[in-house]
Amino acid sequence: MARATKNDDVDPANYDAAPNPVWFKPVMVGFLLLGLIWVIVFYLSNSAFPIPGIGGWNIVIGFGIAFIGFLMTMRWR
Repeated sequence: MARATKNDDVDPANYDAAPNPVWFKPVMVGFLLLGLIWVIVFYLSNSAFPIPGIGGWNIVIGFGIAFIGFLMTMRWR
């Protein structure tokens, strides 16, 4: 019977993964916060800001910006 070692449960695909650059985390958090602020400003301004005239598309833009930040969280090491 073989004994389990520490490295038996390590995924070989991610074992030698390099850490993210220094700018990655601030940009990721920036996208998340910018998307949130975009949606909050849209609701508080009664559809007058951030981009007047496009109406509900401001919600799509805000969530799209936040979604970019969310996708970046999956690549964060």
